[in-house]
Amino acid sequence: MFSNIRTSLANKEIITNLTNKLNLGTENIISRIAFAYSVSKDKKLELTKIKDSKGKEYNAKVLFGEYTDYYIAIIALQYDIYAHDKDIGRYVKMHVDDGLELLNVEFQTNLNTTGFEFISSMIDKGLSQ
Repeated sequence: MFSNIRTSLANKEIITNLTNKLNLGTENIISRIAFAYSVSKDKKLELTKIKDSKGKEYNAKVLFGEYTDYYIAIIALQYDIYAHDKDIGRYVKMHVDDGLELLNVEFQTNLNTTGFEFISSMIDKGLSQ
């Protein structure tokens, strides 16, 4: 289990920008969406490529609320590791950072897309698969 993660410094500004643009709630909601978006891409990130930890800090309860165990289980399944593996927090941090970067590109290339439209399209895409 992890207690805190910190995004990269570059993603600190992205969190603020996306939070203001998408109007989906607080910064932890945007980071939670970023985590889910990154994991949905079904790629395994390499621990050797972890970014700096000079950005926004979240504790596990703030980031994932009462569902922390489910998010940890997602990482454990994706990486075939135990839920108590010492690297769980690092994987969470990497997927938050990766997701923030992916979302930033998504909304820079689709300037008129709202947060609700994006979430709706991702749900529709998931249901159709």
